[in-house]
Amino acid sequence: MAIRSRRLRKKLCVDEFQELGCELQLNYREGLDAEAVRSFFQSFLDEAIEANGLGFIGGEEYGFICLARRGSVTEEQRQAVQTWLDGRQELAGFTLSPLIDVWYPNTPVGAAG
Repeated sequence: MAIRSRRLRKKLCVDEFQELGCELQLNYREGLDAEAVRSFFQSFLDEAIEANGLGFIGGEEYGFICLARRGSVTEEQRQAVQTWLDGRQELAGFTLSPLIDVWYPNTPVGAAG
């Protein structure tokens, strides 16, 4: 196996440059109308994502949470999102994955690239 240069590892986001995030699946309460879903989702983006320095890629039912800049979501940031979601009446439930590699989801966290 060839050893990659620091510059290449950074460009590929591997090894010490691995970036972590998490997947999110939202399940809304039955009977919730489209306007209530839109309002919830905007609050989610403002209060749980942007307020914690995070970014969200996806839609109203499924997406990926990452850092708003280069780097990794911390377990504390992940927990802040989970806590915010736990208190929401609009949801019948949600699934928030453990932290995973943003660029290579099948690569274990902390594994060499």
